[in-house]
Amino acid sequence: MKKLTIAVLFGGCSNEYEVSLISAASVIEHLEADKYELVLVGITREGEWLRYSGPAADIRDDQWYRHSSCIPSFLSPSRSVRGLVELVNTEYHIKPIDVVFPVMHGKHGEDGTVQGLIELSGIPYVGCEMLSSAICMDKEIAHTLVQASGVKTPRSVTLYREDHGQASLHTLQALKYPVYVKPAKSGSSVGITKAHDQSQLMRGIKLAYEHDHKVVIEEEVEGFEVGCAVLGHRNPMIGVIDEIELTGDFFDFTEKYSLRSSKIHLPARVDAYTADRIKETAGLIYKTLGCKGFARVDMFVTPDGGLVFNEVNTIPGFTANSRYPKMLQASGYTYPEILDQLIQLALVEES
Repeated sequence: MKKLTIAVLFGGCSNEYEVSLISAASVIEHLEADKYELVLVGITREGEWLRYSGPAADIRDDQWYRHSSCIPSFLSPSRSVRGLVELVNTEYHIKPIDVVFPVMHGKHGEDGTVQGLIELSGIPYVGCEMLSSAICMDKEIAHTLVQASGVKTPRSVTLYREDHGQASLHTLQALKYPVYVKPAKSGSSVGITKAHDQSQLMRGIKLAYEHDHKVVIEEEVEGFEVGCAVLGHRNPMIGVIDEIELTGDFFDFTEKYSLRSSKIHLPARVDAYTADRIKETAGLIYKTLGCKGFARVDMFVTPDGGLVFNEVNTIPGFTANSRYPKMLQASGYTYPEILDQLIQLALVEES
C-alpha cells in the first residue's frame, strides 16, 4: 500500500510556540513510518515557513530552524498544486501532500487562520474547520453560542482596549470577586490572572491587553474542572473523563505543564450518572460550535451537580502525556492509533 504523505505543521507566530514544538515532536515520533511519509514544516516566531528534515529532538529543543536541512517553503493556496512549494536556489519544487496535520496552538495556528489557508489549498487536514476554530478561540463568542444552546456559562463582562474607560469599567461592578481576567483569544492560560480585588483586576486587565485587544472577565465558578476528549465528526466518541484537582489558585501555564501542585484524576471522581451528563453536554457543545475531527471540551462541575462550560481546545496539547491522548488511551486507544484515526477522519470528511 502506498504511504500517505503527511505534512506536519508546527511552531508559528504565537505565544504558545514552545508548546507547539513539544506537541509536534511527540506526534512526529509516533506517526508510524511504514504508513506515512512525513513532510515537516516549521514556522518560526517571525513567520518564516521552512521545510525541515532533521530529528524531532531538535524541534523539541527549539534548534530545528538552525538545521542545514531547512528549505524555504510554503503551502500553496492553489488547488492545482495541492502541495508544498519548496524554494531551492532560483528554482521551486512541488511536494504533493495527502493530508495536513497542524500541530499548532494559539493565534495563527488554532484560530482558523492556518485552517483557512489549507481550505484554499483543497488538501484534507486534521481537526476543526476555519469557522469553528475561530469561534472556539474567542471565549466571548464561544460562550454566547453555548449559552444559547442551553448550557450554563460563567457570568462575565467583555472589555475592548479601544473602549477602555470609566463607562466600560462600571460594568465590572456587577461581578463578584474573585474573577479571572483572560485575553479573549489565547490558550494555555497565557495572560490569565486571578483577581481578588480591584487593584489586582486592573493589573490583570493590563496584562491581558498585552495578548489581545479584547478581554473577558469571568466570575469564579465554585466546583472542579473536568475535561472530555472528543473524537469524530457528527457522531463523535468521547473518551474517559478526567478531572483537575487544584491546590493553588488556578490551573495556570506553569501548572498545566509541570503539575507541581495539581493532580489529574483519570477517570474523574464522579458517579456514572454525572459522567453520562458530562459526556452528553460535551457532545452538545462540540456540535454547537461546529467542531469536527477532535477537540477537548472543558467544563466545571458545581457542588450541586450542575455543569458550567469553560472552553474548547480545538488543538489540545498532544504530547504522549497530555490530557487529550491520555483520556483516549484510557478508553482503549494507543497513541499511534489516535493519530491514525485523526488522519482517517480528515480523509473521510474530504470524500
